[in-house]
Amino acid sequence: MKLIIQVPCLNEEDQLPVSLPELPREVPGFDTVEHMVIDDGSSDRTSLVAAELGVDHILRLPQNRGLATAFQAGLDAALKLGADVIVNTDADNQYDAAAIPALVEPILSGRADLVVGNRKISEIGEFSWTKKRLQGLGSWVVRRASDTDIPDTTTGFRAYSRDAALRLLVVNRYTYTIESIIQAGRIGTAIENVRVDTNPKLRDSRLFGSSASYIKTNAGTITRVFAAYRPMRFFGAISALMLLGALICFQPFLWDWILNGDRSGHVQSIILGSILVAAAVQVAVLAVVADLIASHRAVSQQTLERVRRLELETGVPPSKYSTGAGLRGPG
Repeated sequence: MKLIIQVPCLNEEDQLPVSLPELPREVPGFDTVEHMVIDDGSSDRTSLVAAELGVDHILRLPQNRGLATAFQAGLDAALKLGADVIVNTDADNQYDAAAIPALVEPILSGRADLVVGNRKISEIGEFSWTKKRLQGLGSWVVRRASDTDIPDTTTGFRAYSRDAALRLLVVNRYTYTIESIIQAGRIGTAIENVRVDTNPKLRDSRLFGSSASYIKTNAGTITRVFAAYRPMRFFGAISALMLLGALICFQPFLWDWILNGDRSGHVQSIILGSILVAAAVQVAVLAVVADLIASHRAVSQQTLERVRRLELETGVPPSKYSTGAGLRGPG
């Protein structure tokens, strides 16, 4: 059994000397534990520092493509390097690496294919009251969209079985955390969460610079993913609200007609109501089309999984790859 711990990085030369030595080299249940750094187009010495620190595998993307792309590239490479289980963690040493044995235990025991680290957001002193509430709200929305009970859906500290990694397809460029849980829940992946501790932060988050940025980005991500994976519910709710608005607009005209027999007034309300009815019908049609697209996405996902399995069977090597020893050079 092989475990690969992957660390997506962007300009992390200062953080890696702190975070990489904390990663375990032995984990119960595994014959081999290897470390891999995914350098997402860094402009500093991230790859060289990783090599100097003894990382086994280094994936170097030629330009910055975003955290989600780096994460997905890491999964692909780890699978091709023979990983049976893949743990993803951050380069900023936010997560306590001592929790990795607990994180992989549900996979080793066969209870889960995806295990998510639960940071207990409410207990993290470095998080502001606003950030805690926003994290909680976002996790609640994701739970509703995914039909899961994961309390901390934005954590990047996770463990994937080989099968879960093969099935996963993240298309959002900003972050993989939300989409991967919704996707896993929708396709019936067995998911668990385990309590993990966090370390004092080494730097501020690079994904968002303020609460407003966090709200804007995550709200957009959740909306897009919800529309993609729950199109009938998403667009159906919008259509229903429009029909309700149309009914409200028609009320003055209907009351005058029923009670007074007068059908001559309320032209503006009738026009607005008619526009809302037409829009509601269009959104309902859009819901059907989106549902058909979602069905096609499921087929495409199954096709991609089979292609990945064929690549593994034929020994296709990972792209943009080098060994840590190769990057260090002789001596």
